Amino acid sequence: MERQKERVRAMRPKKRIVFPEGTDARVIGAARRLAADALIDPILIGPPPADAPAGVTFVEPAKSPKLQDYTRLYHERRRAKGMTQMEAATIAPRPLYFSALMVASGDADGFVGGAANTTAETVRAALHCIGSMQGVKTVSSVFLMAVPDAAYGVNGMLSFADCAVVIEPTPVELAEIAIATAKSTRDLLDAEPAVALLCYSTKGSGKGKRVDSVVEAMRILRERAPDLHADGELQADAAIVDAIGRSKSPGSTVAGHANTLIFPDLMSANIAYKLVERLGGAAAIGPFLQGLAKPANDLSRGCSEDDIYSVAIITALQAT
Repeated sequence: MERQKERVRAMRPKKRIVFPEGTDARVIGAARRLAADALIDPILIGPPPADAPAGVTFVEPAKSPKLQDYTRLYHERRRAKGMTQMEAATIAPRPLYFSALMVASGDADGFVGGAANTTAETVRAALHCIGSMQGVKTVSSVFLMAVPDAAYGVNGMLSFADCAVVIEPTPVELAEIAIATAKSTRDLLDAEPAVALLCYSTKGSGKGKRVDSVVEAMRILRERAPDLHADGELQADAAIVDAIGRSKSPGSTVAGHANTLIFPDLMSANIAYKLVERLGGAAAIGPFLQGLAKPANDLSRGCSEDDIYSVAIITALQAT
């Protein structure tokens, strides 16, 4: 995380990250540290406390001169879904939605929520107000895995997706997850992605509908992102171990050198990251949302001040 902190500290202008749960003591503590460390410009939604930390902005939606603009923006985005102007005026001041609308309008560079709201509520606000990135409809998640052996990935760092959001992706969704995760590898690990679409088969060694789905996802990926350094279908060992990659997939420039691992479904991805974390001694950092037009991230309601601090740093990197 030290490398990520230095990259964020060097950004000019500093990224503005908004926190919808601005009255939560953990959020206030993290914002105080982020401002003191000159990492970001924190914006907290809620009234300022008596001992408001220096360098932290507090915004009360009902008193904001931007509220009417945000209401109009929200109505425009949701009108096709039957949203009325009156309904938009009721929803826009809610902290999660107000924060997401700040990001959507360019008044903040990203938001970090979920300290006191559910994942469903946080992701819904992000989807309704910010929406997905151009060319990608699938919002997914990525874990950054820091393994003890620096020979793997980017000095021991790899991107795993999707471990938390899309349960059974279609081939199109899997291709979109790969595209979004490649961007996460660039933004968060500061490295060129080498993307492996994982499977129980390597280049036709196994058969079945699940293999066919990964093969189709790879075809779509090549069509949509022809310049992306990607390959599949690859077994996990062929993706990350050089000798096995050369043996099972000769001629592949990804096999044996992948730093961005795309799993065929959430079940395998979730199992894999937990096993790597517990048996392999890795640190699992995340999950972080990806595929949104602008950054938004969800916290666990059991998060600590340190967790909020770290997620804000990653969110600032996603805003590059």
